[in-house]
Amino acid sequence: MDAQEFDAFCGGLPATEMVVQWGGAHVWKVGGKIFALCGPWGDERDDGTPKIAFKASDLSSKLLTEQKGLIPAPYLGRYKWVQMQERDALSDEDLKAYIGEAHRLVAQKLPKKLRLSLGLNAD
Repeated sequence: MDAQEFDAFCGGLPATEMVVQWGGAHVWKVGGKIFALCGPWGDERDDGTPKIAFKASDLSSKLLTEQKGLIPAPYLGRYKWVQMQERDALSDEDLKAYIGEAHRLVAQKLPKKLRLSLGLNAD
């Protein structure tokens, strides 16, 4: 998944907004809370592949970060965020499923009144 596909997918999720911050990262939010981001971070070996990070459940975070090409997201790993370091670490289908779950995890933590105002399930 490239940055354009990432933006298109995140933009198709309910009640999302995107801001550019942190050195050009595309930061996706629901109800003002971040659920996924895509940026050009890297080191001198960076091949230009965008780095995608997303919120994960406790179990998913643990399992994913044991796989090649996935690490705890810098600065966010302690909050169960995962960052893709390699383009093929996850298939596009799997990545979309994890980003969709990140959206759900963050949205469910929003106050009920805000979820209702955004047209999200209040349960």
